Amino acid sequence: MRTHGSYIKGFWVEGYESRDNVNPSDTNDVIGGFARVDVGALDDAVDAARHALPAWSMTSPQTRANLLEAVAAEILVDVERLGELLAREEGKTLREARGEVTRASQIFRFFSGEALRMRGERQPSTREGVFVNIHREPVGVVGIITPWNFPIAIPAWKSAPALAYGNTVVLKPAELVSGSAHALAEIIDRVGFPPGVFNLVTGAGAVIGDAISSHPGIDAVTFTGSSEVGRKVAMAATARLAKVQLEMGGKNPLIIASDADLDIAVECAVQGAFFSTGQRCTASSRLIIEDSVHDEFVERTLARMATLKVGHALDATVDIGPVVDQRQLDTDLRYLEIARATPGSTVHGGHRVDREHPGFYLTPALIVGALNGDQVSCEEVFGPVASVIKVANYDEAVAVANDTPFGLVSGICTTSLAKAEDYQRRSDTGMVMVNLPTAGVDPHVPFGGRKSSSYGPHEQGTHAQDFFTQGKTAYVRP
Repeated sequence: MRTHGSYIKGFWVEGYESRDNVNPSDTNDVIGGFARVDVGALDDAVDAARHALPAWSMTSPQTRANLLEAVAAEILVDVERLGELLAREEGKTLREARGEVTRASQIFRFFSGEALRMRGERQPSTREGVFVNIHREPVGVVGIITPWNFPIAIPAWKSAPALAYGNTVVLKPAELVSGSAHALAEIIDRVGFPPGVFNLVTGAGAVIGDAISSHPGIDAVTFTGSSEVGRKVAMAATARLAKVQLEMGGKNPLIIASDADLDIAVECAVQGAFFSTGQRCTASSRLIIEDSVHDEFVERTLARMATLKVGHALDATVDIGPVVDQRQLDTDLRYLEIARATPGSTVHGGHRVDREHPGFYLTPALIVGALNGDQVSCEEVFGPVASVIKVANYDEAVAVANDTPFGLVSGICTTSLAKAEDYQRRSDTGMVMVNLPTAGVDPHVPFGGRKSSSYGPHEQGTHAQDFFTQGKTAYVRP
């Protein structure tokens, strides 16, 4: 079995031990061992990034654009291999995994263009003969901490803008899915990025992640993960006045209005709640249904769920792959037991199932009769579990949708343009979907929420520069 090292200053570095990367579709399939490095190795990575920063930040935008485009091209050429790797280590279906890899390529390609589109401003001063130039400059060394549910897309959408705007990077991926990040590092090395510009440090989150947050050599920290860990990251980073960007949890509502096209509504709900095994911060975990269409919606949704095939991620006929690991499976099953014990709730599905290979297989679960205040309706499960909450009318639906500490994304299914426009204004979230699944966003527009879901500037698109650059105002008398 191959052991994969961390990537520091252009070299592959072994750790004090390695951690097996196990396929959740077949626990007998070990993808490889991945290095666990200590804080000393992180210090080396930060030192390498700091030394590379002056030259990289002054590199021609065309050079940065060319390198980012080369990464995009290599990812796209290798979609099949990278997609299979991702499906094996995370459990997404092969179709979804290939889609994620393709998206990573698109992200690098977009930010290749952004490297050439950095815009400044020039304005006259209020003083005669003086001009004002407003510049955007790199923020410095960026520490990146990424989760396990999007093993290549999230490292891409954090690393690509950081590099495009002239920053250097220290990336720490989730230990469960180090393989895809390692493959990305191999591509970055292969296309010729200068040593130290991009560094990959693999290891335990409690060791490396915590150290990145508090490291004095890191100027900015961008994190995606749970709200609990995100708060700790923010506390450690802001204590030393580092710049912080957090994308955290969600308990996302999808309203089914009384005038909805139920064919569209059911598909939006099923895709949003259950595809990618529900392991998305944007998943539709609260389905808020107006009373007049509630029963028919539930009946149609259960019928659609019955057609979904749960199985090995590499099986082309499978709709839903396994849960990522035993720990997450236990969490899902615990919430389902809570739902079954909640008066008034009926759980449809949500059963542990066996397949040809040993894995963490769970059928999708629909909790009918749930209330918005139930534990399973309030807390993020992060699995193929959705609560159905009945409401009397549209206004109650909006109130229930907003009644949560989270605010990442929400959706509505309606044939009324008036409701669609009204809901976009009244939804207390960073993103709104109309007649679309809540899960599924584009790489060239802002991504992010509000309340307990996000902190700091939003990610992706041209708005990425708000986090990955800092402003400078210069007054000039010619």
